[in-house]
Amino acid sequence: MREIVELSSLDLRYEGHRQRDAAREARLLASIAERGIEEPLEGVDTADARLLLNGFKRCRCARKLGIGSVPYLSLGEEEAAGIVTLMRASPGRGLSILEQARFVVDLVTVHGMSMAEVAETLSRSKGWVSMRRRLLEEMSPATEKILFRGAFPVYSYMYTLRPFMRMNDADRRAETERFVRAAAGRRLSVRDIELLAHAYFRGPALLREAIEGGKLTWSLDQLKGVPKDREDCSALERALLKELQILRHAIERVMAKCQDPRLKSRAFYAQANLLCAGLLGAWEPFGERIREFYDRTGQA
Repeated sequence: MREIVELSSLDLRYEGHRQRDAAREARLLASIAERGIEEPLEGVDTADARLLLNGFKRCRCARKLGIGSVPYLSLGEEEAAGIVTLMRASPGRGLSILEQARFVVDLVTVHGMSMAEVAETLSRSKGWVSMRRRLLEEMSPATEKILFRGAFPVYSYMYTLRPFMRMNDADRRAETERFVRAAAGRRLSVRDIELLAHAYFRGPALLREAIEGGKLTWSLDQLKGVPKDREDCSALERALLKELQILRHAIERVMAKCQDPRLKSRAFYAQANLLCAGLLGAWEPFGERIREFYDRTGQA
């Protein structure tokens, strides 16, 4: 049931489980200043405390604006059940994969649920749960902290840095942390991070040292000075380069759209399921071929 509660009554121990987004929070602050808090904050009412799970940006905005009472919706009286309720509705709540990962770890390590129980309760596969648990296990605490405070894009970590981490061991984890530290808070585009990452993990020592030293603008100038289409590329090579670029952009668009809650018609699901089945059937051989090609081109 929705009710009005005192802001000071909310226990914020889960605030660190949610990612920061300064730009989004600034827009929200302006909106709340004009119209007030329209969506209720959400949490669980245990015997000991009212634990906030969702609405931390609204909570911080309310404090800045001197708002003492906020709309609130209880998700139950049991912590684990409240987390599950929040995660099951995550498309509408906007939980990122990183936030999902932290809640999954809590369900397993704090609340004693097995991986199979978490998967069944969330109506997800064991692979879905396992991937999110591994996501936090493979990164250093410093990297995790940077990602959660919104200083480095999670998308770039997931799809640019993680493939490099799979290539080695703990040394790669330390290298990844150094790269994230160097690039954090610099407002780099996804493309610039990708260029820098390839130079850092695959390029010469000079570029690696420059990146670690914070000389990112200089490093990008060196990298962008390489012509995109050299005269010695054959027609076949130019065609493949163009197809790879189209494929990369298509993958980015599909990943972004798959989480859209507006995708709900039965006709769409039926057709999308068939197309996904075909893609999954080709996924493993495609991944192997691309990895082989990536390694071969990296030796040039």
